[in-house]
Amino acid sequence: MAESAAGSGLLAGLAEAVNSARYWQEPDETDELLLQRPVLTALGPVATSLSGSLAAWLRPSMVALDRQCFVQWTDEHRLQPPSLIGAAEQLARWKASTLADERQAADRPRDPAALWSGRWWSTPALFDLVTTTRSVAGLGAMKLVLVEDSLGWKRAMVWPLEPAPGSRIYEISEPAAWTGLVARYPLDVSLAKRHDWWRTTGVDGAWLMPDWSAVAADYDGVHLTVSGYLTTAGRYLPVGQAGTVLAGWNPDETYWLNDVLRPGTSPSEWHSNESQPPTWTGNATAL
Repeated sequence: MAESAAGSGLLAGLAEAVNSARYWQEPDETDELLLQRPVLTALGPVATSLSGSLAAWLRPSMVALDRQCFVQWTDEHRLQPPSLIGAAEQLARWKASTLADERQAADRPRDPAALWSGRWWSTPALFDLVTTTRSVAGLGAMKLVLVEDSLGWKRAMVWPLEPAPGSRIYEISEPAAWTGLVARYPLDVSLAKRHDWWRTTGVDGAWLMPDWSAVAADYDGVHLTVSGYLTTAGRYLPVGQAGTVLAGWNPDETYWLNDVLRPGTSPSEWHSNESQPPTWTGNATAL
């Protein structure tokens, strides 16, 4: 499948799977059904027949540094251009807030089944770090269609951005790459993640995630490939005596941990055609 076939049924299926991702609740009826051995056996030949078509999506194992775009949802209003400075301060705020959340979680119920939910994601989300996905022919950016638990946005501004030459990128292309990152830069979040990650995995134990402020000392960005997403997201993965979950990260998305981005070409406005398979239409924008 060529990237130009961005509106194909395969992309529609991937978009639906990504949009239905949930890390704060138990698997639903469809999830449970798909885990049954007879269903897995029946779907095996289908997966095999699709493997060739999927190869073009799965093949890119490295971030496309020459095609990175920031997506700004503009359904309510147009925002300012993405801020490309201040990553160190944003990560410092993230670290302080995460540690405070872990301390406060000591007062939450010990029973993992208790009705409690918190910060279920394992990314440095909500602290103004820039994230990007690649542009695709006929589609402003992958993030226009591949968004976990989307809010149904219909309009967006897509800003091309250029990473500095020599930017250091860590690639998450398989579960071992994620667990390796967690093991190298561990941050204990056992109390804060207890309830949400028990619901999604059924495991009650110690939990780790990357200390993103420490990762930034060695890497400028961390990229999750489509293959890495499909094989890693939402799974319980052991890291020594603890576990981890990759949660809240869109396929092909890069989190930028240092100030290595600069503006690229002019942004463009895009609107959803509200179609299946998902398609968007874009127009060049003069600012």
